[in-house]
Parts: sequence; C-alpha cells; structure tokens
Amino acid sequence: MLDETLYRRKVLGCWLGKAVGGTLGAPIEGWPGPHHLDFYDPVPATMLPNDDLDLQVVWFCTIAKLAKPVVDCQVLAEAWVKNVGFPWDEYAIAIRNLKNGIRPPFSGSYDNWFVDGMGAAIRSEIWACLAPGNPELAAKFAYQDACVDHAGNGMWAEVFLAAMESAAFVESDVRRIIEIGKSCIPADCELRQGIEDAIRWFDEKPEFDYLFEKIMAKYRSDNFTDVKVNFPIIVAGLLLGNGDFGRTICDAVNFGEDSDCTGATAGAIMGILNPDGIGDRWLAPIGRNMVLSPGITGITPPATIDEFSDLICEMSKVIRLDAHPAAEFKPTPVKAMATVRTLGGETPVPVPVTFDGNFGVWPEPVDNHHALQMTFKFKVPADGRYCVMFNTKSQSEVKVDGELAFRREPGSMAPSFHRVPWNQSAMLDLKQGVHVLEAELTRVPSGTRPDWVVGVAYGDTMQWVPDAFLNVE
Repeated sequence: MLDETLYRRKVLGCWLGKAVGGTLGAPIEGWPGPHHLDFYDPVPATMLPNDDLDLQVVWFCTIAKLAKPVVDCQVLAEAWVKNVGFPWDEYAIAIRNLKNGIRPPFSGSYDNWFVDGMGAAIRSEIWACLAPGNPELAAKFAYQDACVDHAGNGMWAEVFLAAMESAAFVESDVRRIIEIGKSCIPADCELRQGIEDAIRWFDEKPEFDYLFEKIMAKYRSDNFTDVKVNFPIIVAGLLLGNGDFGRTICDAVNFGEDSDCTGATAGAIMGILNPDGIGDRWLAPIGRNMVLSPGITGITPPATIDEFSDLICEMSKVIRLDAHPAAEFKPTPVKAMATVRTLGGETPVPVPVTFDGNFGVWPEPVDNHHALQMTFKFKVPADGRYCVMFNTKSQSEVKVDGELAFRREPGSMAPSFHRVPWNQSAMLDLKQGVHVLEAELTRVPSGTRPDWVVGVAYGDTMQWVPDAFLNVE
C-alpha cells in the first residue's frame, strides 16, 4: 500500500522533474546531437511553457468539470477542439479529423503521417499519477488519450510510459519498471525493439558516444519527433544516469532529436523514483508557477505545480475508466486526375484516381525515367492568405491555378505546416472558392511507390482547412 504522504511527494516530484527536463531541452529541440549540456543554457528565469505539460493540464481541467470524473477518448477529443490551438504535426491532423466528424480512435489513425510522433508519449504522466502502482489501469487510461491523435508506435509509446511510470510509484529499479512497461505493449511493435536495443547496447558498452552512434545509425529518421528514435534515447539516458537526476536528464537531452520531450520524460520518471533527488540547483531557476503556452485556451489552470499535484492526488480517489469508442467510418476520398508519363515522351490522357486522404501513396511502383503528374482541386472558405503544402521525397514542381508555387530537389518529409521542408509550401492570397493544384514528381527511385501529403492551412493560425480537398467538383 502506497503511503499517502509518499504518494504526494512522488506526484510533485514527477511534475517538477517534468518541468526541469523540458526547460533544459527546449532550446535545442530538433537539433541533431550530440550536445554537451550539463546545465540550463540559457539559464531561465521561470519554467518554459511546453506542450508536454500543457495538454495534461487541459486533460485534468476537462475531467474535473465532469459530474463523475472519467477517462474517455470521446471526452478528451472534445477538449482538443475546444481548448488546444496548436497547429503542429499530429495535433493539427487530429483536430482536422475531429472537425470533419471523424471520432477516436480513427481521428488518430486516419490520414496521419505522424502516427509515430512523440505527441502522445509526452502526456503519459497524468495517467500514472492517477493510477499509482497500477500499471494496467494507467495503460488503459493512456490508450484512451493516445488514440485520439496517434496509432501504432506513437500510441503504444504513451501506453508503455504510463505503465512504467505507474510502476515507479512502488518499484525502485529502472530496469524493472522498463520491463513492466514493455509488458503492456505488443511484443512485435518496432517501439519495443528500440527499447530492447538500447538496453542491449548499454550492456555491451555503457558509454554515451557508443550508444549515440548505435541509436542514430539504426533509428534516426526524417522526423525528429519519431518515437522509434526518441525512446531508445530515453532508455539510454535512464541507464547512463545511474540514479543521478542531473546526469540522467542531461544525457537524455544531449542525444538531440526531440530533446525537450526526452528530457521532460526522463525528468518525470526520475522525479517519481526519487523526488528528493531533484536538487535546488535545478529547481531554483524555474520556480513553481504553472506556465502554459498561449495555444491553450478556455481553462483556468492551477496556479502552481504544487496545487496541480494536490488536485491530481485528490482526483485519483474518484477517477474511473469509461471507454466509448466510435463506430466504424468510411473516409471521404480525395480525388485527383493523374498520369504517369515517360520523360521526353508524349503525355498520355489523364485518368481520374482517388486516395484515402491527404496522405497519399501511389498504388503501384513507378519505373525510372518516368514522371507522375497529378491535378487536385481544393476550396477555401473565404478570401484570404493560405499556406499551400505538397510535401514529398521526390523531386517536385507545384503550380496553383497555373502559376508556379514552389519546386525542389529530392529530400525529406515532415508534412506539418509550421515545419515542412523548404520549397514544399507557399503562402498564397486566394479567393473564396475552388482552386487547382498541379504537382509533378520526377526522379522517383525505380520500383518505388511515391508518397506525399497535400494540404491547405489558414495563413494566420497554420491550422488545416479541414475539408479543403473533400467533395470538391
């Protein structure tokens, strides 16, 4: 039985560790490592706002308003639309899907290039704190959260962490809580393989440089927020740190990639395991005030991390699981006219094709020296400035209403309006009504099926125009 005083100290340690690690890693988020931080740089005057904490405060405030506090993906889905203005990656796709009437769990799995992103994993602590010492329940809570905007590895990542962190309330050994977390996710998922690789490589040679080379060689991807690279980093940081809070969060952050999230997660785990291990050296610069991002609206958050911790402890006495998944749905197809032509040859007659969503994959391999040409129609609701995106790994040229919008050589993908690779989007002044986007893909590697993400966002918020490509004639 977990002593109530110790439970409260561990909950507070969780959130303080989360704030410290996130503030340490935020200035170098997305920068490839290795880095060499051993303290904040720059030293902050307060904790930095971070979606890692923001969203969990939203979930608390949402559940607290219910007559009977429950964890239900449908309830959390409503909070995404009402209280979250982030236009980033899987968040924006989930908001788009929800606005188009697609309910969880399909809001997370449908048409989502970022299913493996870190956005759900970083929200795991609230479920562990609400189900301390009960990894199975914490995992079920986490699933309800994660399925709103993720699927696959990205969803299992939150389940793994919630179970692991729940176990940390009653277990003291890092390897033991990792094993408990693993027991709650499928044995064959890629995420689990990365976790096991990190442990094996650490046992071979417990040195930062060795682990860095091994992890990056196998798991680095176009998307620095991919859980498949960031989870081996978190595990490596925990093992290298050997129980020392400062060393653990610095090692996690110094790998690079999604460094605010890896630092925040490692800090939260260490705060649960040993709340007294977070020294004043780390706490003094950030204070205890709750600092949220301006993208969070419509809630009245607790004023301090201490108040938040106390409220979480009280809610744990009454919280329940109440899962209501949505019925199956049939997606509205995105239509296009397309041709595959030999470069330098005659252009064949375009034929109509449809794709399941904005994230498209050509249905068959394309031979070398061929070009893929597609024409999409889209609509915008009013005159204004819009961001038009067509992100693909192939060499591409995109026209909008017959005018060249952008072009680029082959490269990486990160199809989010705020960080799409250069020359894969353009800010355009468009009139209300229907417009035409023409995309030509060349230098497609022989025998591959090219993929892309096409989209339109409002220029001021960078949020998707949710139905821009749907039912356009």
